[in-house]
Amino acid sequence: MPRRPDISADLLPLLGSHVPTIGGVSTAIDRGVGIGCTAIQIFVKNNMQWFAKPLPEAEVLAFNEHPLRSKLGCVVAHAGYLINLGVEGTENHEKSLKSLSDELLRCEQLGIRSLVLHPGSHLGAGVEAGIGCVVRNLDRLHAEHPSLKVRITLEITAGQGACLGAKFEEIAEILSGVTASERLHVCFDTAHAFAAGYDLAAPKGAEKVFADFDRVIGLSRLSVLHLNDSKVALGSRVDRHDNLGNGLIGLEAFRWIMNAPALKDLPKILETPKGKDLAEDVEAMALLRGFLV
Repeated sequence: MPRRPDISADLLPLLGSHVPTIGGVSTAIDRGVGIGCTAIQIFVKNNMQWFAKPLPEAEVLAFNEHPLRSKLGCVVAHAGYLINLGVEGTENHEKSLKSLSDELLRCEQLGIRSLVLHPGSHLGAGVEAGIGCVVRNLDRLHAEHPSLKVRITLEITAGQGACLGAKFEEIAEILSGVTASERLHVCFDTAHAFAAGYDLAAPKGAEKVFADFDRVIGLSRLSVLHLNDSKVALGSRVDRHDNLGNGLIGLEAFRWIMNAPALKDLPKILETPKGKDLAEDVEAMALLRGFLV
């Protein structure tokens, strides 16, 4: 699997949450380590804006040389929500490419190796047309940035509206279509998969779903896990996260994920509802660590 071989055993499991960067990206390290994270996810700019001012050199240095940086085995970034690679020939198409390019460069500055991205929406053009757009746009980005170490990490989606990526086969088709396919990773979001129709709540549901994922996509592609319960029903195709144990997936799926040998070294990130003190994340991480056998 695409993971760092040099991760210290005392940092495992790589467990954490999406943490705010209020006050600068380096503050996320303080927040994450402060609540016991060994992995964190951040936005490298405002997630609801196309563009942002360049990262100040001092802030880049503060992030990369933070005294607590070694306490984190992994830092993941999540791309902005406006970006859509599923359409072409529009004003927002060019904005999407420029915005994603900027985020890739920001990740490179910060030494972040995974940028999680929703594949996009076909906006009514159809799944095949949308997948074709995603493939061409990823090829273009790879060609424009041939030497970047950061990897675009395609996230399984809930399939809301015309969003692509709710079926494993759609992700697999993108992977097989992109020329430099080895530069792409995959993120599995439990709430998204459940809403897309993959029954993680069934007896041995997680085991069966990940076996299906391995058959269609391949576990070797998986580099990030988002651990979220779901507020909405199986197959609802609505993206609504809930705290672990409060939603409709239930705890057994998360217990299995925490102990699955094939998933052992992967970063597991919470994106569940939380207050400013992140107390809910502390509670959820304690729950997940308690599942380890």
